[in-house]
Amino acid sequence: MQACVEAPIARLTLARPQNRNALSAELLDDLAAAAARAAADTSVKVIVIAAQGPVFSSGHDLRELLAGGTPDHEAVFASCRRAMEGLRALPVPVIAEVDGLATAAGCQLVASCDLAVASDRAAFATPGVRIGLFCSTPMVPLTAVIGPRRALEMLLTGEPVDAATALSWGLVNRVVPVADLTSATDALAAAIAASSREVVALGKRAFYAQVGRPEVDAYDITTPIMVDNASNDAAREGIGAFLEKRPPRWPGG
Repeated sequence: MQACVEAPIARLTLARPQNRNALSAELLDDLAAAAARAAADTSVKVIVIAAQGPVFSSGHDLRELLAGGTPDHEAVFASCRRAMEGLRALPVPVIAEVDGLATAAGCQLVASCDLAVASDRAAFATPGVRIGLFCSTPMVPLTAVIGPRRALEMLLTGEPVDAATALSWGLVNRVVPVADLTSATDALAAAIAASSREVVALGKRAFYAQVGRPEVDAYDITTPIMVDNASNDAAREGIGAFLEKRPPRWPGG
């Protein structure tokens, strides 16, 4: 795992191209720790997860799974769950920058990020069914992002979907030529980073608290958050700056 912080963006790179960036328990733990460290830096407003080589991630390390028994499998999937849930719990948005193939837990990683930008040669698959290991945990964020019927098609067939299909299904937010991938990701990150870190963190928590809930429940969750937000320093500064027609000076940067 490589980490580079150029505030306000932290870039975490899966750096094991020789094994197709397979998500071993060690790499999953490294990813979770690196993301937590980056988010703890108050100068960081966005985290980008990228990868070296022609494959974004091939998913779990199959050799690791084959060599282990039940306790080892429990440890691997616990590490995976911690890493994936941890991304959602971070106070800053996480963008997946995807070039090449993202399969199984690699696809799960893309779906677990808050946003995703893909190159036009990216592809996504959950092919576990073809090797006798159904992608049961990858289906959790995948279904939440693209819906049950589309997810079930991917899960039951194992066939990859191309970047254009992933865009139309909502798995990614942008598809760009490979030469423009990093600049497009950075532009999206910069658009987010222009706002208050505190308010973006509040908004991310509120979004995941209400998403998928019945409308009445969603309003019950978000209304008190909106009330608290309206009274904080960031809202006062942002509203004041808007009315005064000047750039905001966010508390805390």
